[in-house]
Amino acid sequence: MLSRVHVFVSGRVQGVAYRYFVERRAAEIPVTGWVRNLRDGRVEIMAEGEKAYLEGFLGVLRQGPRMANVDDLDILWEDYRGDYEDFRIEFTAY
Repeated sequence: MLSRVHVFVSGRVQGVAYRYFVERRAAEIPVTGWVRNLRDGRVEIMAEGEKAYLEGFLGVLRQGPRMANVDDLDILWEDYRGDYEDFRIEFTAY
């Protein structure tokens, strides 16, 4: 079953290569969508794919790269829309 998940990750997740980690792992799983930093220090992720893959992807997001410290995931499940062809990093303008 195809699904979509919108995730907000809090903790020490900026300045520790978290977005690059997420991008690489998304390609391996595979899921499509994007990841970006937010001004409040969190990271936001929108991902689409098979629900089982997305559930596994959430485990990856909880782990993060070696230097990260993930405190919490705010997870919002949504209906699949098929908006993305790949997974990319989006850059937030400060």
